[in-house]
Amino acid sequence: MLRLLRFVLALFQRRVEPAERQGPQQQGLPQGQPKLKTVQGVVTSFCGDYGVIDESIYFSCDVVTGNEPLKVGQRVNAVVEEDTALYGLKAVEVDIVPHGAGPSDAGTKLLVGCITSISEGTVYISDDIYFSLDIVSEDFVPYQGDWLDIEYSDEPGISNIKAISAKHTRWDHAEEVCITSFRARNGVIHNNIFFTLDSVKLPPGYQPQVFDTVDVVMVESSHFCYIWRAVSITPAQKSPGSPDDGGPGRLERKWQSQIL
Repeated sequence: MLRLLRFVLALFQRRVEPAERQGPQQQGLPQGQPKLKTVQGVVTSFCGDYGVIDESIYFSCDVVTGNEPLKVGQRVNAVVEEDTALYGLKAVEVDIVPHGAGPSDAGTKLLVGCITSISEGTVYISDDIYFSLDIVSEDFVPYQGDWLDIEYSDEPGISNIKAISAKHTRWDHAEEVCITSFRARNGVIHNNIFFTLDSVKLPPGYQPQVFDTVDVVMVESSHFCYIWRAVSITPAQKSPGSPDDGGPGRLERKWQSQIL
């Protein structure tokens, strides 16, 4: 319910905020058309004209098709996209699954969720939704706040899902960006990418420092005002004659994005 209240408050603030105060988009963030995906889930909470599917996907009642009123526990199909202003996912269309509909029994479904905690080899999306760390895709070490696509088989209720596999929702690669802050075990790159020494991969013998120019692999994750978490940091290879002070002649930042 707290997540839903945060969503409603953030949505209200975004609507009343003057456009000129929102400012330009942050440099370096992936641009382009919204990436849509279709998922099936269960309505888990309501607050006024807004609701949540699978405790992770927000929607407003005006995107619900048909005349049947929604209620908690109802199964729906939803077309979802990332909402960068709310650091999460929102549904742009919600269809109620008719009672007795059988197609979902034939295969697996997708749940999009944010990790709330990891304890003793178990990944928790909520108090009722959790699964073993063993089903997470190889070479990816999840961390609190990461967004995951979770494939699961049919189940009698949302509190008893049988997860089959889990992987990060999105990843990106940034080259020649600067570490802008670092304290204790946590830091920030390019003012918009969070990292922690508890989970990031580093080359042997390398210790991140402020002003280091690095190459980064990151995944979609929610940490305060950041929506990316670095999973790998490597010192950038500078071209001959490139100055270290970031002045004229510094290498141009390059971004490559891929949606999985």
